[in-house]
Amino acid sequence: MKNLLTLFSLLFFLSACTEPPQTTEASQPATDRARVPDAWITDRVQAAEIELKKTEAGQLVYQAMQAHGGLEKWYANGPLAFQFDYKPRGEGVRRNTTQIVDTWSNRTVHRDAEDPTAAYGWNGEKAWVTAKDTAAFDYNLRFWAFTPIYFLAQPFNFDGAGVNLEKLADKTLDGQTYDAVKVTFADGTGDAPDDFYINYYDQETHRLEALRYIVSYPKYFKDGGHSPEKIMTLHDFKTVDGITLPTRYETYMLTDAETKGEYVTDIDVSNIRFLPETKETAFDIPQGSHILEGL
Repeated sequence: MKNLLTLFSLLFFLSACTEPPQTTEASQPATDRARVPDAWITDRVQAAEIELKKTEAGQLVYQAMQAHGGLEKWYANGPLAFQFDYKPRGEGVRRNTTQIVDTWSNRTVHRDAEDPTAAYGWNGEKAWVTAKDTAAFDYNLRFWAFTPIYFLAQPFNFDGAGVNLEKLADKTLDGQTYDAVKVTFADGTGDAPDDFYINYYDQETHRLEALRYIVSYPKYFKDGGHSPEKIMTLHDFKTVDGITLPTRYETYMLTDAETKGEYVTDIDVSNIRFLPETKETAFDIPQGSHILEGL
C-alpha cells in the first residue's frame, strides 16, 4: 500500500462542487439520463472561464482545458467509460477495472476486469462494494473509487471552488521546458486538503504532459505527513468524441533535482468512450452491497 499512486483526495470536495445551477422548470431534465441539460453545462462552463481567466495560472489551466477539447464538450459528452490498468513495477497491488463515471456529479462504478460481478463505486453520497466480493479487491475502495478518473480528467477537474492555482517558474523535464502551475486546496476541501499537484503544460500545444503530486490521505498518514513526491508522465494521447486523453502513464519517484528517479508504476487506459444515453440508475447502489464507512 505504500506505493499507492492516487489522486483521490478531492472526492467529497468534487461532489460538493457539482450542484446544478439554478434553472427554470423548463430546463429540468426531460429523461432519466445521467447527462444534464445544456443550460446547466453552459452556466458552469461560463462561470469557470470567468474565474480561471482572472489569473495567469488560471489562464494556463483554461488553455490546457481547451487543448484537451474544452470543458463544455467534456461535460456535454455525458458519462465516460474506460478500462484502467494500474501496474506497480515492484511491490503493490495491481488494480484493473472497467468503469463508468458521471463526470458531472462524480459518481462511479468499477467492475473487476476479469470478474465483472465484482464491483464497487460511489453513488454521490456513499461508497459501496458488492458484499460477496468484498475480498476481491485488496485495496482501499473508497480511496480508489475516483483515483482513475482524477488521473484521466486533468485538467478538467480544476474548474470548481476551493482550488488554488499558482503559476511557478518554468520547469524542465527530459530536456523540454514547460509552463508550470501548482494546485493546492482551501482548508476543509476534500479528505486530504494538504495534497498538492504541479502540472506541466506544453508551451506550444498547452496540453498537460506531466504532473507531480503528493498523497496526504489521513487513512495512510494517521499522524500527518504525506508520501514522497512523485512525477507522472502522460503518453499516447487519443481523441474520443472531441476530447483528448492520455492512454498510458509512467510514474517515477521525484529526485531532489526535480528529475525522474525510480520508475515505479505503469498505467494503461483503454476502451475509452462516452456514453450519453447512460441512465441515472446506472449509478445506484446494487442490492446486497456492503456500504464502506469511514475514510
